[in-house]
Amino acid sequence: MTSRSLVSDTVPRHETSAEQPSPDVAAFIRYCHDRRGATWPELYDEMWGVAARREFNGWDHAALEVRGLTFSLLEMPRLASWARAVLAGMAEERQQNDHRGATTPRLEAQAIA
Repeated sequence: MTSRSLVSDTVPRHETSAEQPSPDVAAFIRYCHDRRGATWPELYDEMWGVAARREFNGWDHAALEVRGLTFSLLEMPRLASWARAVLAGMAEERQQNDHRGATTPRLEAQAIA
């Protein structure tokens, strides 16, 4: 199976990976990913649609642009890098939560008592 890069070969990797998205943009990316579970490039389509419908905090494309997220083709390598960083952080968080162990049995026991 061939793996394709999320960032164009013409964009130096150090430029796209050095900058992290703002917390608002990261929350938007997580929201869009949670809706469909999509990865890049389908995630791009989901983000564009969510912005068009103002489904996240009422933010449209202009509101996201104020926060640094644009859907411009020239900015796509940066957006792909941000999405990759946010999704990697989500996976890391899930792993950490799995290692902590589930707390559900304890909560269920308290509810029964």
